[in-house]
Amino acid sequence: MLDLLMTKKIALITGISGQDGAYLAKFLLKKNYKIIGLTRTTSKNNNWRLKKLNILNKISIKKIDIRETKKLIRLFTKYKFDEVYNLAAQSYVNKSFKKPTETFKINASGTLNILKVIKDQKRKIKFYQASSSEMFGKSRKKYQNEKTLFNPRSPYAKSKAFAHHSVINYRKKYQIHAVNGILFNHESPLRGEDFVTRKITLGLSKIYFNKQKTVYLGNINLKRDWGYSEDYVTAMWKMLQTKKPKDYVIATGKTCSIKQFINEAIKVLKLKTKWIGKDLNEKLINKVNNKTIISIDKKFFRPKDVGSLKGNFNKAKKELNWKPKTSFSKLVKMMIVSDLELVKNKYKIKF
Repeated sequence: MLDLLMTKKIALITGISGQDGAYLAKFLLKKNYKIIGLTRTTSKNNNWRLKKLNILNKISIKKIDIRETKKLIRLFTKYKFDEVYNLAAQSYVNKSFKKPTETFKINASGTLNILKVIKDQKRKIKFYQASSSEMFGKSRKKYQNEKTLFNPRSPYAKSKAFAHHSVINYRKKYQIHAVNGILFNHESPLRGEDFVTRKITLGLSKIYFNKQKTVYLGNINLKRDWGYSEDYVTAMWKMLQTKKPKDYVIATGKTCSIKQFINEAIKVLKLKTKWIGKDLNEKLINKVNNKTIISIDKKFFRPKDVGSLKGNFNKAKKELNWKPKTSFSKLVKMMIVSDLELVKNKYKIKF
């Protein structure tokens, strides 16, 4: 009875149509939050993740770009937000080299807009900023934690570093409960098809059903600290429940190369394959028919790439009581199973 009398917390999630936005919305709905979600487009295709999680009709979605200050002010005036999760971003590293100005305006200026609106509201609104492990760049440290120096190597990483420091400045100067979650790579079946992990799982699923011949990739020797998105959104919420706002690294503390990701996916599919060649001539061959499944294409290499990143999440483990629940092998299997089902349904394959 007491729970029914309590007022629902209201949360704003920018970038709600993305992977993290969808999982975070699902998590907060279970916590009985009222959710307002922002997206730059209200197209039906854009909300496929929310539909897949069966939560689209439980969320109020607004078409607002975080660069539109006047619209943000009106939104904050209408809804008395308790928590704001800024997940909106131009999140493609490759695209940031082609469109650095747009990347900066969305990732850096957009974050600054929200912080200013929160400051001017003169209310206790808690703010979460989605920072990125890409900010560490080519780090000399074996593990990166909250004290590791940033060395951004792309316009995306630099824009995220600017936003990160903006949060710290507003926290110190205006006493806003604002935090940065420095999230290392996190994947899921809801990952966009342009990201390498999903490109692999979807491509291999199509090859499995003879709907695609080859997956073309860039540098498969890059190593990343890969976790599961649904695990990571829990950490976002935990950060905003602390009495004192702090920044946290969220990671698994383990790294795997893109090649290892491919091998794990092949294992799930139970395909008989072998790697041949070296460097740009390296290929993954199907031993049954001698056809090339994976091929390297130089056009998919980034101008300045980061070799390896590995996060130290000890602070989050100690202070937030958070740790990753999903193993690397379980994550890959989850993505492969989901994409096999997707391809099967798309092409109406009897299986």
